[in-house]
Amino acid sequence: MASLFSATSPSLHKNPLLRFSSPLKPSSSNLSFQKLQFKPNPRFSRLVTSLFTGIVEEIGHIDQVGPNSDGGDDGGFEMRIGAEVVLGGTRLGDSIAVNGTCLTVTDIDSAGSRFSVGLSPETLRRTSLGGLGPGSPVNLERALTPETRMGGHFVQGHVDGTGEIVKFSPEGGSLWVTVRTDPDLLRLIVPKGFIAVDGTSLTVVGVYEEESSFDFMLVAYTQQKIVLPTKKVGDKVNLEVDILGKYVEKLLSGRLQALGVGSAASS
Repeated sequence: MASLFSATSPSLHKNPLLRFSSPLKPSSSNLSFQKLQFKPNPRFSRLVTSLFTGIVEEIGHIDQVGPNSDGGDDGGFEMRIGAEVVLGGTRLGDSIAVNGTCLTVTDIDSAGSRFSVGLSPETLRRTSLGGLGPGSPVNLERALTPETRMGGHFVQGHVDGTGEIVKFSPEGGSLWVTVRTDPDLLRLIVPKGFIAVDGTSLTVVGVYEEESSFDFMLVAYTQQKIVLPTKKVGDKVNLEVDILGKYVEKLLSGRLQALGVGSAASS
């Protein structure tokens, strides 16, 4: 019977992962594995530096907010937040999601109970953070690590837009929440799909195109761990749709346009 490691075995010649140091004496002592070198594809060269799960670790409170302390006039703001849990193991330059917005820690006080983040003009335009002030509660989550359990879904912390709370409807111990948003954002929201609302990973229940709204339900436990139930009708919330949906929509739009059919948005 021919050896599985025969030098003349055609399967081994076709396998680029296996190389014998001596093809005439294939034994366990001279079998080696060569590492394959992969060159980055420029189409996918952008690295994702931080990811979140949408599972809020704690509710912090804004201690101070105002123009950048460096004296610049770029229109940005600096926010100081009181926290405990998320500062464990956190260093300057790390990312923390504040109401679902990925922000860089620029300062930590000596007591380890407050941290500062910068808000760029684009962040102020895109999110609801500019409407918050001292005392406002915020959802906080540290970036994902290899040891983190994936209890929610992949959240980038790149807010797609805001929505407006239009209705709270209690049902037993649970709470229905209806949010209205821009139609261009609503088309990327699907029933039973994921969405991050103020950084909280939630499952969409219904989508209502006529009202440009969607709803979801918060169980009693979740209500105690996040900011959303403390808000009022008319308040703004940050929204980030499922990252997979955004990539699929872009891919289909390009394909349909190439075929002369039109964009996925109009189909």
